[in-house]
Amino acid sequence: MAKILQWYRDFNELIMFQHSVFSLPFIFIAMVVAADGWFGWRLLALGALAAVTARNYAMLVNRYLDRDIDARNPRTRNRPSVDGRFAPSTLRWLIALNALAFVAVAWAINTLAFWLSFPILAILGGYSWFKRFSETAHLVLGLSLGLAPVAGAVAVEGAIPLWSLVLALGVTFWVAGFDLLYSLQDIEFDKKEGLYSIPSRYGSGCSLFLARIFHALAVLFWALFTTLAHLGLFAWLAVAVAAGMLWYEHRIVARDFTKIDRAFFTVNGYLGFAYLLLIVLDRSVA
Repeated sequence: MAKILQWYRDFNELIMFQHSVFSLPFIFIAMVVAADGWFGWRLLALGALAAVTARNYAMLVNRYLDRDIDARNPRTRNRPSVDGRFAPSTLRWLIALNALAFVAVAWAINTLAFWLSFPILAILGGYSWFKRFSETAHLVLGLSLGLAPVAGAVAVEGAIPLWSLVLALGVTFWVAGFDLLYSLQDIEFDKKEGLYSIPSRYGSGCSLFLARIFHALAVLFWALFTTLAHLGLFAWLAVAVAAGMLWYEHRIVARDFTKIDRAFFTVNGYLGFAYLLLIVLDRSVA
């Protein structure tokens, strides 16, 4: 039993399950809006399974491909994928298992979800490649999480409504913006390794400016989503709350780069759930 618990703790450290708080709320936001309220226990379970297996797959691919880089970075050299707790062969099996599980869950949802599961897996696995040759890696990561609300809408409607694409753009720029801030921690290491992050290529000042632009675009797209989906007062309040939290995040990071973890995990984690709660309230009183 002790070995099983230790394996679970190591696996949780490997995939950083707590980061699921970034994409999971926006899947359910899209499902609530598509269903105009409660979408049922079956879709709740399938949506959660799809989100978890997709994110596990993305994180495992990243850990597998980045083993050599992580081993040289003081911040990441103790990850389970580097220090021997998970062998490369084990990582490959876990990648395949989560990919198959994601496709199976998509098949159980509907036909469109099944066919979209394959390009979604390709995009989710692309982030680790992009940072080796393009500064757009931040946007690729953003797109990976931005697919969440599109998937949520597809699960309920079996189609891709325009509002879900606009919501996805908001999530894309939100994630790309906070990934820029998070990358400030590795600016010197990325320069040394020749990795294509915006901070390592253009400096912290440019990165902070672009992060502000990305987050302003996120708020703009969320406002447009609210209009296109014909949402009400609580949805507009969600946009205002998100804007305030992003402003606070930039204030933290601009004052002290050592507070990046606080901005990354705390502020962004609460943002998604606050947004979801307000959308639920909006549809409950509609």
